[in-house]
Amino acid sequence: MKLKMLIILTVSIFLGKKVHANIDTLLAAQLKPLGRSLINGSNKLELISSAVHFGYKFRGESCTIYASLKDEWEHNYIQYEIDGKYQKRIRINGNSKAPIVIKTDGIGQHTVWIYKATEAHTGPIIIDKIIAEKISAISARKAPLIEFIGNSITCGAASDPSEYPCGTGEYHDQHNAYMAYGPRVSRRLAVNYIMSSVSGIGIYRTWNREGPSMPEVYENIDFKKDTDLKWDFKKYAPKIVSIALGTNDLSTGDGKTPRKPFDADTFVTRYVDFIKFIKSRYPLTKIALLSSPMVKGAQRKLLEESLLRIKKRIDSMYPAEDEVSTFFFQEMEPHGCGGHPSVEDHLILAQQLYPFYRKLLNSRRTR
Repeated sequence: MKLKMLIILTVSIFLGKKVHANIDTLLAAQLKPLGRSLINGSNKLELISSAVHFGYKFRGESCTIYASLKDEWEHNYIQYEIDGKYQKRIRINGNSKAPIVIKTDGIGQHTVWIYKATEAHTGPIIIDKIIAEKISAISARKAPLIEFIGNSITCGAASDPSEYPCGTGEYHDQHNAYMAYGPRVSRRLAVNYIMSSVSGIGIYRTWNREGPSMPEVYENIDFKKDTDLKWDFKKYAPKIVSIALGTNDLSTGDGKTPRKPFDADTFVTRYVDFIKFIKSRYPLTKIALLSSPMVKGAQRKLLEESLLRIKKRIDSMYPAEDEVSTFFFQEMEPHGCGGHPSVEDHLILAQQLYPFYRKLLNSRRTR
């Protein structure tokens, strides 16, 4: 009996050492994120922009992610997919020291993609390391890239009240960047994407203030005006830069801050200057201008006419390059929070956009 127990104990110790030997650590600096991010002074990865994402593969039934926030009173969200299937959002509390454990349905090899569910202004999510059996980082597939520049609609803000009903929690509690129209249409097109979007922002003013506008913050890594750290535009070369701005320029404001009427000439001039800047950073990109599904009536007509004016100006400035493309959304009655599209509405927007982007991706020079 003693010999039998000794054998069992010896085997257990051996197996324990074997399992432990197979557990690997994937450090933040080894990850290959797609989107705006940085490796900070502590060699940790800061996820900044909406839907910035990274992937890894491992073996076993679970993996453990060590993530944190800069301040203990903050909270934020990641979301993830396993083996190509979307799972859910996970809340990260700044005062929590517990790691995130993601469980799978089997002991074989699995692929996980982690996405930031919220936008840059919500603050960074900091990744320290990921622990799992035979874990290794993976890169995004080799495919064309679309950059989506926009406002809260592009962010997927206020789209998902499944955990926090509209009117409860904080603004970013209903963010779902993974289900926004840009990532959804990109997955259908089998292309890569990055998101450069800020809630409330416009081309020359915000929804309730005179600024800062997108051109004022676009060069800054976190889209904040007081940030010294600039974004490295050499990091990516988008095939298409899709811009959806104008909803907030046309806004009548919050009823508290004095607001001048919409100035179409200023809108057009600032938009043209912004496109010129983008072309200076991405000389070979195709520019796509999107209207807004939330703007209706006379404002809708004014926005569409302004976009056509912008297209005409840019096309005349760059006669040897691809023409600017325009896409005008169908009007939509949104079902999300605060007049925003819901995750179901974003699917409709993505379906509308699919043939437009597919044509742009497949077309050669237009002139």
